[in-house]
Amino acid sequence: MGISNIKQLYSEWKSLQPLKPEDLKRWNDKFKLEFNYNSNHLEGNTLTYGQTKLLLMFGETSGNASLKDYEEMKAHNVGLEMIKQEAQDKERPLTESFIRELNRTILVQDYWKNAKTPDGQDIRMQIKVGEYKSRPNSVLTATGEVFSYASPEETPAFMTSLVDWYNLEADKRILTPVELAALLHYRYIRIHPFEDGNGRIARLLVNFVLHRYGYPMIVIHSEDKSNYLNILHQCDVEAGLTPSDGANATLNDILPFVNYLSSCLIRSLTLAIKAAKGESIEEEGDFDKKIAMLQRRYSDKAIEKSSRSVEQARSAFFELAVYVEQKISGLQKLFDRTFITNTPTWNMARKINTPNPDEPIIQSHILYTKSKEYGFVEDIIRLSKKSQVDYFKLKYDAVTFHFNHCRYAGDNTFDFPFCIYIQYLSDGCEVSCDITSDSVKLSYNPDVLAEEGKEYMDTACNELLKLLEEKMNDKSPEN
Repeated sequence: MGISNIKQLYSEWKSLQPLKPEDLKRWNDKFKLEFNYNSNHLEGNTLTYGQTKLLLMFGETSGNASLKDYEEMKAHNVGLEMIKQEAQDKERPLTESFIRELNRTILVQDYWKNAKTPDGQDIRMQIKVGEYKSRPNSVLTATGEVFSYASPEETPAFMTSLVDWYNLEADKRILTPVELAALLHYRYIRIHPFEDGNGRIARLLVNFVLHRYGYPMIVIHSEDKSNYLNILHQCDVEAGLTPSDGANATLNDILPFVNYLSSCLIRSLTLAIKAAKGESIEEEGDFDKKIAMLQRRYSDKAIEKSSRSVEQARSAFFELAVYVEQKISGLQKLFDRTFITNTPTWNMARKINTPNPDEPIIQSHILYTKSKEYGFVEDIIRLSKKSQVDYFKLKYDAVTFHFNHCRYAGDNTFDFPFCIYIQYLSDGCEVSCDITSDSVKLSYNPDVLAEEGKEYMDTACNELLKLLEEKMNDKSPEN
């Protein structure tokens, strides 16, 4: 099934090169998100799909996941870029030093973790990144047996043999790329040279091989973890149960794993070809992820307006303002003066002469207007936090980006303000802007506000650029 299909799909993939920039970006963005999310989740990273997207696409964090999970997700993406760069030079051999550097990168820094001794005792052990293991490592099988990897004493020699074998086989060009990648993954994982990060390194090495040969890289999905591991265990039985057997496994020993990676590559090639043709690359699982994100969005409807929920939403809104400020900062070059204002409005009750004087009339008042030069949204945040205000009484916040006196309109110069709003409602908040009639209503969950607010602002900023271009064309001295 696999090899002939792969050859046919690969030929089609190569015939579609080079991809249009927008299609290449779609494909790269999807792969980056899917690979980093799934490879880390296979090892227990707790970031949700939405949190991973927010982190990798926008550089932002949200939620209460551990700092270590955020750091390792970012570092894993750096590791992905490292293997892509390393694979570009087809004459450069694979080295132990590169593999150690990859481990050092994805694990970020030395740390302590809970572990068990071979006799089952709980201990604390220090993980030293980028260094081969100093203690034996093993796993407990479903039958309760201890399955051991290479010993610390065996590991250096096994790793030297592994890279020597790989470089020799790569030069021979007898094995197909997927066969070579599968065998490299399997032999490496049976050595398990580091005290942590071995699974992630193995999957990065698979994509190192595929990328070097011009194939789309693959994703092993976290929901397929049990199947992935079971297939590797099948190969263990065929190859032999000693570490030496695993470190010297042959292609015939791991045919189930070759077939598994082949199916992953067929899936990746199929999607890559769709991307190259400008077609949708949404997968069946993508819809489920959107449902999960939608469920999380609306499961927070029970969060009602309170001083605390408004304060958190306001902080998230200001982070959106910082994001917008950075996104449109290049527009400063088109105008003589740019600055930002923040205008919060609150509800205040007061009694006036009415038929029912005991019933207060609610009126809206501007709490303050704070202006700062462009580039100081964060200063506005600090200043606003100093104001003594009952957040429950806040009605809405407005942040306006002022662009005054367009430099390229001659005597027809004009000002161009852009305002974003958040309205604090009883059952959630509504984010909008002044250049489109669209708005988005969200819960008071700051994670949801940050994540989905960015998507709304991306669309709004694109509309802003379009409107500005139209206005500059209308006001141009040539018109």
